[in-house]
Amino acid sequence: MSTIFTLFMVLIMIASVLLIIIIMAQNPKGGGLSGTFGGTSSAQFGVQRTNDFMEKATWSLGIAIVVLILLSVVLTASPVTTVQKKAPAKTEAPASAPANQAPAQK
Repeated sequence: MSTIFTLFMVLIMIASVLLIIIIMAQNPKGGGLSGTFGGTSSAQFGVQRTNDFMEKATWSLGIAIVVLILLSVVLTASPVTTVQKKAPAKTEAPASAPANQAPAQK
């Protein structure tokens, strides 16, 4: 494996783990991490900012993972080179016509 491929794999794994942590910290009903630190109402100070941060972080990490995967494919793919070898010329004589061929009829 090349060094660049290993670097991309490590970055993808770190971003994936961070994405899992961010998603697990969110609560589908809106409480999530902000509810853990003092309140379940989204009207309190700072709670909406936390939800916005978590949503932006989720989208950013998801996009970063997709971009890293595409970059790793593009940059680490080995180009396929096809070398066309010239086939040796055939030295066979052309087949002769059969001797007992009937003349063409009109």
